Amino acid sequence: MIDAALEATLLELCAIPSPTGEEGPLCDHVEAKLVELLGRACVVRDGHSLVVTPRVREGLPPVVLAGHFDVVRTSHDGPPRVEDDRLYGPGASDMKSGLAVMLHLLDDLQHGRAPRYAPSFVFYEREEGPFLENRLGEVLEHFPALTKSELAICLEPSSNALQLGCMGSLHARVHFHGRTSHSARPWQGENAIHKAAPFLAKLAAREPHDLLLDGMLYREVMSATLAEGGRGRNVIPDRFTLNVNYRFGPGRTPDDAADELAQVVGGDATIEVFDRSPSAAPFRTHPLVHRLEALGLPSVEPKQAWTDVARFATLGVAAVNFGPGTQSQAHQRNEWTDRHALAEGLVLFRRWLFDD
Repeated sequence: MIDAALEATLLELCAIPSPTGEEGPLCDHVEAKLVELLGRACVVRDGHSLVVTPRVREGLPPVVLAGHFDVVRTSHDGPPRVEDDRLYGPGASDMKSGLAVMLHLLDDLQHGRAPRYAPSFVFYEREEGPFLENRLGEVLEHFPALTKSELAICLEPSSNALQLGCMGSLHARVHFHGRTSHSARPWQGENAIHKAAPFLAKLAAREPHDLLLDGMLYREVMSATLAEGGRGRNVIPDRFTLNVNYRFGPGRTPDDAADELAQVVGGDATIEVFDRSPSAAPFRTHPLVHRLEALGLPSVEPKQAWTDVARFATLGVAAVNFGPGTQSQAHQRNEWTDRHALAEGLVLFRRWLFDD
């Protein structure tokens, strides 16, 4: 199955660069299209984000579809294009495929298709950066009606699988301290890198912790991801810093994760927690999630990563991940998305949203 009109929209979106922090031109483009389609009253801009509320009949359950404008910087050997069963372009998978589906659903609504829900569409900026710089949080503050929704769907690339919940994420700098000396006389100093060895050994020996919720298996993991230290190749280092990323499961808070990291570190170093992202429950028993499961999706899976479903969940809104992008291609060189999955994603969303 191929949808030429949907592919043309995706190619158009991919042709407008939108790396994190530079979403303005893409927001301008989408805003102009939607104002022409729906009218100014339905499209509200907040920075380089948009909240779009099409007119539908009263009394329908409110829902949110959310997708981010920004992409990570990746390398590409050519312009956005179609080759065989793949559509190539920056963000083709993550997550301009989801944005393209959102735009076509809005077109459907404007041309008379009757929805079973009252949808709001949120196009937002800075998702790919640190938690505190992600603008979805501010958008939800500025438009509190969104937090009254019965379900939010983040159209992150999931290859049309329904992915429930998400892991929380904590980033911390673990600082080891020593004393410099000449490397010819190391006994005169205290090697900060060597002091990190017991902690690194603990991390290496640490097994994933499995957590089962609503039939979904989440795996908690703690990893060192960056290292920095030393003053020179012939100087015993007096400082050494590890970035530690702890992915913790639904039901636990960033404070819980910070406490556990402190227990693992012990008194061997100082800890600077600088990025906290909450986890989200799977909401598998929610009736609107049941309806999504009944669409005939490829699979229902736990989300073994962090996404913005956590922002909605923190505000009491059930939220899930479900999008047409090819998940394995997110953030890849020469990123692409599967054309058949793209078309099937729009079919599934239409089946979910519309009565006809």
